[in-house]
Amino acid sequence: MCFEPLSSLVKEPFFSSKEDSDLQVIFGSGSIASIGDEAKVFGQKVLLVTDKGIVAAGHVDRALALLHDAGLEVAVFDESIENPTSSSIDSCKNIAQDFGADLLIGFGGGSSMDTAKGCNFVLTNGGEMKDYWGVGKATKDMLPFIAVPTTAGTGSECQSFALIADDSTHMKMACGDRKALAKVALLDPELTISQPPSVTSSTGIDAIAHALEAAVTVKRNEFSSRHSRMAFTLLTDNLQKVLLEPDDLDARGAVLLGASHAGAAIEQSMLGAAHSMANPLTANRGVVHGQAVGLCLPAVIRFNSKLSDVLEIYAELSRGVGFVGRDVDAETALNRLITVIEELLALAGFPKNLEQHGFTFDDIPHLAKEASEQWTAGFNPRPVSGQDFAKLYASLFAGTACAEIAFEPSSL
Repeated sequence: MCFEPLSSLVKEPFFSSKEDSDLQVIFGSGSIASIGDEAKVFGQKVLLVTDKGIVAAGHVDRALALLHDAGLEVAVFDESIENPTSSSIDSCKNIAQDFGADLLIGFGGGSSMDTAKGCNFVLTNGGEMKDYWGVGKATKDMLPFIAVPTTAGTGSECQSFALIADDSTHMKMACGDRKALAKVALLDPELTISQPPSVTSSTGIDAIAHALEAAVTVKRNEFSSRHSRMAFTLLTDNLQKVLLEPDDLDARGAVLLGASHAGAAIEQSMLGAAHSMANPLTANRGVVHGQAVGLCLPAVIRFNSKLSDVLEIYAELSRGVGFVGRDVDAETALNRLITVIEELLALAGFPKNLEQHGFTFDDIPHLAKEASEQWTAGFNPRPVSGQDFAKLYASLFAGTACAEIAFEPSSL
């Protein structure tokens, strides 16, 4: 799919017809102005799901005015939290139920969109969030959903999955159903300008990780590969520009669009070991997700590149965006790709090792066990055991080489 220049407004299906989705993406500066017209196609009583930060930025007031001008009734749930939990989903569902919502709008970062999607599951199909852990477990129709991202990272607007943490175990449950996919995604780069630099960098790195992981999973296919390539090109061409010049609206638009393509790639092929490693870091020490996955990503790329076909995919991505010439060998292209990622992590100012996040070697067996239990581990192209995870985590401590660490299987 090819878009017009970033300054123009584009409205078209995001997936190809062969991907069996009617998601429509509206992209361009000022596209938020169409939210009322889009919403009234699908309902009359709108629950706007967002968070306090988006309210404080003034974005919610603008959206409310546009929705009211379109003749719609609107209720607001502004209690979305980072890493939404089953209980936060229930709170949102109660508001939607009392209001009689017939349309949900997720307005904010990935957490707000996941909260809206999670609410949709339990509101329309009953039960608890854990009942939908997996794929295709919603037996009844779901409410139409519109996604309006204000960060460029998760790509949740192009995914049918809601990632919800269990309140007691903190395990992230991936709850997916094609009925949960948005009808419309509004991508307005102007909405991303208000996000703090730390959010810009964290979500941008997360999007790059999405593109690279979705490109190589065992479920990869022609559609995920297409979206991954487009995402990686848009992101690597523009994330550095955004970090250095936060008001560059064209660059922000490209990163926002790239993050959405990465989300579409995930929808087709899932994620891998870098995300499996990142989630326990967040659960155990509250490490920001983008920082966690960014720290893990280079080590996982090296691990996966031992497979010749995966090495070539990484190399082609590196060649395709011009990191190296077309005639450069695969190992050199791979090394340059990893170097660029590490340079972006340094530019973002992220901690460089697990010590800086408060972890010690004693944490490794527990982290490795939790990583091996993550749903994304099963999609990694190279099988990864608890022992492998232990070595990968060990390599993330300062001055430690992955191959130098050995753990007894019994300790995992």
